[in-house]
Amino acid sequence: MSKLPSLKNLSYLLALHQHQNFNRAAQACNVSQSTLSSGIQNLEEQLGCQLIERDHKSFLFTGMGEEVVEQARRILTSTEELLYFAQSQGKIMEGPLRLGCIPTIAPFLVGPLTKQLQVDYPKLQLNIREDTTENLLHLLRNGELDVLVLALPVDLQGNQSYVLGRDPFKLVMHQSMADNLHEPVQYNQLPDNSIFLLEKEHCLTGHAVAACELADSTKINPFTATSLHSLVQMADARLGATFIPQMAIDRGILNGTDLVALQPTGQQASREIGLVYRPTTNRRQTFRRLAEFIAQLLPEPLLK
Repeated sequence: MSKLPSLKNLSYLLALHQHQNFNRAAQACNVSQSTLSSGIQNLEEQLGCQLIERDHKSFLFTGMGEEVVEQARRILTSTEELLYFAQSQGKIMEGPLRLGCIPTIAPFLVGPLTKQLQVDYPKLQLNIREDTTENLLHLLRNGELDVLVLALPVDLQGNQSYVLGRDPFKLVMHQSMADNLHEPVQYNQLPDNSIFLLEKEHCLTGHAVAACELADSTKINPFTATSLHSLVQMADARLGATFIPQMAIDRGILNGTDLVALQPTGQQASREIGLVYRPTTNRRQTFRRLAEFIAQLLPEPLLK
């Protein structure tokens, strides 16, 4: 039987692919540049194919090299999951768990989630990363995260998901602005440029506009905010209205303001919350239990 490639050499290859620079890749692996280069050359010899085309000043991955990178990523991710499995002795909800969560969910879920998990599953070592949907899916694909909490619908890029629950949207505005309005609020009753939204990097903007059936773009103010808290401050300053998810309202985001939450137009004015994971994972039982756990913290649980 031929000698199998070492995990270390596979990790060198992934580091080089990620950093696209031998020196930075070597630093990331805590080895010398010559060690990293020799490891990749050894890998090419074992596999019997060229992974990288080199000259004196640059390099590029061959087509086969790109395919080997994808295979290596899956191998290292599965190996890491095997390690977690062994460390927890095969028990679910134990050992390290790296969870990614988007900024419009994390501030309102992480606190209650971690507190209750510490009580019910004290051996689960939860590490949380807050980032945009695009970045989190990239980290999940690269094996740097185990599972994600995202707002749906979104392109899952081949991953699988549990739909945990529904999070209704409310149209939030200052009390003085709402005095003459009736629910559900018709947008033609609002001034032009009076609805403020998050930056487009946040998926909540697209979800809110679609779910709340806001088709008239003249009602949307061109200024965008970076967080839900900024939107709340702008609405409280009587600059206009905005869409806020019920989860944030339940966690007190409107406390200390003169804002009211009204029902917007839209038969299903809400977003779905999902738990997303790689289809190749061997931790499905843990993720299912985590899904059940998170679902009970949502305004309208759907998971069965």
